Amino acid sequence: MADTHVLFVEDDDVIREATQLALERDGFKVTAVPDGIVGLEAFRARQPDIALLDVMVPGLDGVSLCRRIRDESTVPVIMLSARADSIDVVLGLEAGADDYVTKPFDAAVLVARIRAVLRRFGHATAHGGRESSAEDDGSLRFGDLEIDTDGMEVRRGGEPVSLTPTEMRLLLEFSAAPGSVLSRDRLLTSVWDYDWGGDTRVVDVHVQRLRTKIGQDRIETVRGFGYKLRA
Repeated sequence: MADTHVLFVEDDDVIREATQLALERDGFKVTAVPDGIVGLEAFRARQPDIALLDVMVPGLDGVSLCRRIRDESTVPVIMLSARADSIDVVLGLEAGADDYVTKPFDAAVLVARIRAVLRRFGHATAHGGRESSAEDDGSLRFGDLEIDTDGMEVRRGGEPVSLTPTEMRLLLEFSAAPGSVLSRDRLLTSVWDYDWGGDTRVVDVHVQRLRTKIGQDRIETVRGFGYKLRA
């Protein structure tokens, strides 16, 4: 992932400088800025490959900045939050973030999470075999929902649906096993590449975001077990 460009928005000078040095040692190109307004300008000017946004930054807070970025791009976003139980974590995910890391963090952990997100985005089209509902043209149909697994496009009622790569991978995971219950832990492993476990809120918020786009009743909650796609 050489020359991968990271936008890092963090107002704490020590954290910003130390993290920038750590990322650059791992081969990333880093644009580090201290507030959200400058961050938005840098995002538009530099077109980074991934954005790391601290929740509490001046000018334009991280959640609002994430929302602005998501209005313009599907570039992966990781939120940085000072508390794992903070409501800011959920707000950031609801705003369109793909993942989050709790502060203080180890630089090696942050790099691992960045690489996992980039792998996920870089291989959004890599998915296993199709179920019997696949058609000859490489599409899957579930009621009014059509998934073009070759072109990575989704339509609902004939109208295009805009999904982020994370949402697309989540939908592909469901569509590979329609009617089967997928646990949150399985989805964390298969979609987020979490081999060490993770916060299931990431799954829950992304499922809810996906529901708003493909239909609230398309993905069913199986209480105590997980989720399944209605066949």
